[in-house]
Amino acid sequence: MTGWAFFLAALITFLLSHAIPVRPGVRGRLITALGRKGYFAAYSALSLLVLAWLIVAAARAPYVEVIPPLGVFRWAPFLAMPVVCWLAVAGLSIQNPFSFGGMGNRAFDPENPGILRTTRHPILVALMLWAGAHLLANGSLSHVILFGLFFGFALVGMALIDRRKQREMGAEWTRLSRNTARVSLHAPQPWPRLWVWLVALVFFVVLFHLHAPVIGLSPAP
Repeated sequence: MTGWAFFLAALITFLLSHAIPVRPGVRGRLITALGRKGYFAAYSALSLLVLAWLIVAAARAPYVEVIPPLGVFRWAPFLAMPVVCWLAVAGLSIQNPFSFGGMGNRAFDPENPGILRTTRHPILVALMLWAGAHLLANGSLSHVILFGLFFGFALVGMALIDRRKQREMGAEWTRLSRNTARVSLHAPQPWPRLWVWLVALVFFVVLFHLHAPVIGLSPAP
């Protein structure tokens, strides 16, 4: 299977892998079987594997230019990815009652919401930044479909999750979310610990060095 068929198969698999495990009935059974942390770890691993397949498939699809390959656009992923890695690690490092993530051990403190003061959805904001930066740098039709889909998914997902959580949590939503924001320029309170920064840096370096052998293109501007 090659070309557009390979890309379509990867795209459908990715959509199904995100639609099915998060359905309330399926999600509940999986959490019961794997535990909350086990569920999120397995879900994250599956998502990364299918995502890697989808990115490779987009690169192998026939080239149809949509956005001109301007040299300045190649800087977008290089500058955005350190922030993306930091947001992803910071989001996973704490308990998050509002969105994806929540693998931390400490209970959520509404007076000290950490990264959630900047955004209740650090994983989705990371996805949005990653998609937007890569869309500029990869302007072929397959990549515009790929990264445009992710950008829209993250943007719409934040609003939908906020609405669902507000409905589920009721009055607790107002109490717990009062020092958080969907997306803001407020600094985290407190800032993530040093190990979060170090893990994010290692994550960025690993992704940078694996990009060429896995994706087939150098990430250097």
